[in-house]
Amino acid sequence: MTSYDLPPGLTVESDGPVRTVVIDRPGELNAVNADLHRALAEVWRQLAADRAARVVILTGSGRAFSAGGDLDWITTFLDDPVARDESIREGAQIIEEMLRFPLPVIAAVNGAAVGLGASIAVLCDVVLMSERAYLADPHVAVGLVAGDGGAAFWPLLTPILRTREFLYTGDRIDAATAVEVGLASRTVAPDELLGEARKLADRLAAQPPEALRGTKRVVNMYLSQALGGPMQAGFAAEVVSMQTPDHRERLLALRDRAR
Repeated sequence: MTSYDLPPGLTVESDGPVRTVVIDRPGELNAVNADLHRALAEVWRQLAADRAARVVILTGSGRAFSAGGDLDWITTFLDDPVARDESIREGAQIIEEMLRFPLPVIAAVNGAAVGLGASIAVLCDVVLMSERAYLADPHVAVGLVAGDGGAAFWPLLTPILRTREFLYTGDRIDAATAVEVGLASRTVAPDELLGEARKLADRLAAQPPEALRGTKRVVNMYLSQALGGPMQAGFAAEVVSMQTPDHRERLLALRDRAR
């Protein structure tokens, strides 16, 4: 079994052929700071190198899956273009690594999945959502282009008219609606979520591994080809929007309200 070496905020638990990746900043609702962002970019290659792994479960610690970007970290981008550009590079790496990752990944969305949290949940192969969980992509509401997945990826999964409303408003998408429009696989009672994820993981782990990996590779090849142009355009547009007065004003106001 591979020994995992990751920055703080992300842990990997091993149990037989199943690896459970836990977003682990429960006191901050698993908001993504610099360390966790880097860990989300690095974990997929380490998992792929684990020869005993067959299936991955991705979930959050505590009440949330991930509340999106840590406001204190994101605020530093206003006056630090180096940190800003590094975050964009890592954001693209997270998406590319998840699309390339050979093993099936089950998202067990236990609570709020916001911004990047929503993107990484929807990028998983199967998305199980607690009945109490929700998705949201509020980039536009803070003056940003939804470049880290929402604008590029959601239209592949759900009717574009619904996607537009969700992204333009940033409204919460409850678990039942997420299943209805194709952003989640099914809802699960909150106290049964991890058990259901583990039952599915055990079923997938028992499948012929090469057949399963090959099927995922073909499906994700389609997604990667469809995402090529929109993803690059999305990140480029997000960088531009990060430098606007609207974004600065709205982000600082949001941070101040959260304190």
